[in-house]
Amino acid sequence: MSEKLLVPDKDAIAAMEAFDRLDLPHIELVVNGAQADAAWQALQGEPALGFDTESKPTFVRDEVSDGPHILQLSTASTGYVFQLTDPACRARVAQLLEAPHIVKAGFGLGDDKKRILHKLGVLPQSVLDLNHVFHQRGWRKDMGVKGAVAVLFQRRFIKSKKVATSNWAQPQLTPAQLVYAANDAYGAMRVYQALGLG
Repeated sequence: MSEKLLVPDKDAIAAMEAFDRLDLPHIELVVNGAQADAAWQALQGEPALGFDTESKPTFVRDEVSDGPHILQLSTASTGYVFQLTDPACRARVAQLLEAPHIVKAGFGLGDDKKRILHKLGVLPQSVLDLNHVFHQRGWRKDMGVKGAVAVLFQRRFIKSKKVATSNWAQPQLTPAQLVYAANDAYGAMRVYQALGLG
């Protein structure tokens, strides 16, 4: 049984065709209250969303992050990237996170939940760590979005280390940051669907 449940290694994944990602026309940047209200209208009826956060990296010893600076939610067709600087935007994000009827699916979310509680004062409800689902189904190795996409779609999920460690607290995100952030949540949403959970 365990023979079947091996995650492809880096070389095998590198040889796979690229996973289809969301491009900029399918990504909504949400920075203020009006945009957050529109996002709330679009997302409040969804049964499940892909979910992730990004924080500005800390490079100095004992430096404490005040992240998350970005929070991402995604449907199967559109990614929403929320910048958490505007109070009205943060309030709407908090509502979405507290909505018990919306499953928020992602990978490795323990740290995200703690940071969200500190930053937004809410504990996200109905959060599903997809890594736990893979463990329950017999996968021994911890699974991230790259491994999950390789296993379920036989595709290579593109993640740039340079973008991952970029400054997520800057006022204006770059197109590369938007694509990276939105697709982390989008990838989680597609995995959630492929696992037959939604």
